[in-house]
Amino acid sequence: MAHWRRRLGQNRTVLGEKVREAVASVAPITGIVLVLCFSMAPVPNEVLLAFLIGAVLLVVGMGLFTLGAETAMTPIGQRVGAHMTRSRKLWVVVSVSFLIGVIITVSEPDLQVLAEQVPGIPNAVLVGAVAVGVGTFLVVALLRILFSVPLGWLLVVFYAVVFTLASLVPGDFLAIAFDSGGVTTGPMTVPFIMALGVGVASIRSDKNAAQDSFGLVALCSVGPILAVLVLALVYPANGAYVPAAVPEAADSRALWQLFSAGLPEYAGEVTVCLAPIAAFFTVFQVVSWRLSRKKVLKILVGLLYTGVGLTLFLTGVNVGFLPAGAYLGRQIAGLSGNWLLVPIGMLMGWFIVQAEPAVHVLNVQVEEITAGAIPGKAMSTSLSVGVAVSIGLAMLRVLTGISIMWFLIPGYLAAIGLSFFVPKMFTAIAFDSGGVASGPMTATFLLPFAMGACEALGGSIVTDAFGVVAMVAMTPLLTIQALGLLYQQKLKKAPAETAAPDGDEEIIEL
Repeated sequence: MAHWRRRLGQNRTVLGEKVREAVASVAPITGIVLVLCFSMAPVPNEVLLAFLIGAVLLVVGMGLFTLGAETAMTPIGQRVGAHMTRSRKLWVVVSVSFLIGVIITVSEPDLQVLAEQVPGIPNAVLVGAVAVGVGTFLVVALLRILFSVPLGWLLVVFYAVVFTLASLVPGDFLAIAFDSGGVTTGPMTVPFIMALGVGVASIRSDKNAAQDSFGLVALCSVGPILAVLVLALVYPANGAYVPAAVPEAADSRALWQLFSAGLPEYAGEVTVCLAPIAAFFTVFQVVSWRLSRKKVLKILVGLLYTGVGLTLFLTGVNVGFLPAGAYLGRQIAGLSGNWLLVPIGMLMGWFIVQAEPAVHVLNVQVEEITAGAIPGKAMSTSLSVGVAVSIGLAMLRVLTGISIMWFLIPGYLAAIGLSFFVPKMFTAIAFDSGGVASGPMTATFLLPFAMGACEALGGSIVTDAFGVVAMVAMTPLLTIQALGLLYQQKLKKAPAETAAPDGDEEIIEL
């Protein structure tokens, strides 16, 4: 009993930290929306109240979800990775990693939010295609670790295939495909596959094993893009964009009914998503792990946290955030000075990336790798500038209808070109961090905001509004590698004996 009291106290402490991180993520957008609502873009009272309730649900849901992901997903990922590689059987690595990639992707909340907004494609079809893409490329990523294949050349080959295929598919699918790559590497997928990579790398005894554990997210981001592009060639998408319904509530009870009606619906969806993960854990536990009852209960409680958090998150997003974002976008686009979409979007981009908890983790990581040569503040500022510019360009696309390929092709060419000149670790972190920057707030608010603005301007939703996530995900590829070049220049000017921290020569690799 004393043990469980202690465990409960620890969970409360950790949950408090996760909720504070969630507040930091949601508060900036909430503040900006309130300022806009009380100034240039008034919204109905029920829309504003639904948005505020949705913000509370997002905070609590994200807190519970991230706690559950750390408690359940990370331990499962590490144990699966180490166990399947110890078997020394290639077919086990391939089959189990593919299955894991599929299972973990279908429960990714950002992907569920995106699928709800894509017109003409059933949710199950889009999520299924993306899950197969992630599973396939998770296999590729783990085999790369086992056989020490250089990441840079794999990225060159796969992105060459991506842009070749992109030239053959209908234009309506392009932005959706690249958005899929950005949302898939979200709060459910990243902790699990990173833990899986650490587990696989742990069986290698060479000095480059830890370095090769980076790059999993980078390759798993390519899979969804290719999967949706292939889907575009074989699946006849039918249907039109349906604007997000504006909440209508005559009183407080009616407003609550909007959320209470959504809770059981999303709880059912979450149960279906998490059931394969629970089944997968049960099979491994019975067949090989045989963990103690204490560890099993801890993981089961983590899965429960994940399920409850994901249910609250999806309810808050779909009932409160999406309609408010779309309505606000329509209001601002309807102003005589609709060019304000660009600076407002840039302001939102700046605060969104500053508030992402994973970005702060990334800043500390780079500061440690470079022994302080690239301070965390420089990382944070460069990412904020990059994401602000990318959101501004995304809003410019909404206003003008410029194809997203005019931005993605030169952006990725520059990123891949830089990979041959910067330290390899920076390339791996840069491509991994594309999913870090495009966090929950991008898919849940900025994309609906762009869709509402595009609808008011009479543009094409699928070609002009989609692509916001893709633009945000592309930014770190350039900014972090640019910092890698700066770091390299600092090393050349510094005395040789102080150029690198002990044991990191293979990381610097000038």
